[in-house]
Amino acid sequence: MSEDPVGSSKPMDPFEQFRSMRDAYLDSMAKVMVDAVNTEGYAQATGAMLENTLTVSAPFREAMEKSMLQVLQQLSMPSRQDFSALADRFSNLEMRLDDMDAKLDRIEKQTHAAARTDSKEESATAPDPVLKARAPRRVGTKASAAKKRAAKQAQPNKRTARKAKR
Repeated sequence: MSEDPVGSSKPMDPFEQFRSMRDAYLDSMAKVMVDAVNTEGYAQATGAMLENTLTVSAPFREAMEKSMLQVLQQLSMPSRQDFSALADRFSNLEMRLDDMDAKLDRIEKQTHAAARTDSKEESATAPDPVLKARAPRRVGTKASAAKKRAAKQAQPNKRTARKAKR
């Protein structure tokens, strides 16, 4: 029975030298490849090959798109163009709704401001509340007529019977 020397706790690995040679080889090849790929000549050669490939494959791609479009039409399924057209229409609708929302907000602010000024004018010209309670109400004042007009304009237009039949 053999005893290990006191200083060596690692067993002997016969493939250790091969691993170190492999690692050195891969490191040197990586450096050479990085230097080769980062040249202008390599970029031009790759660009030329890509351009030629795209030029050669263009007729096949167009034929594939036409046949795919026919298949989609026969299956009553939407195509890419249909989806993009719908997306454009929805974007247009969304923009219009945003514009309408902004206009409605502006109109609402104007009506609230007008209502505040009307109530301030009425409170400034109104007599004492005790006297107002005793005094009979006047029918057909200018302020009530203006309020009626504003209420009528604020209501949406109702369809007539003739328009509803269409």
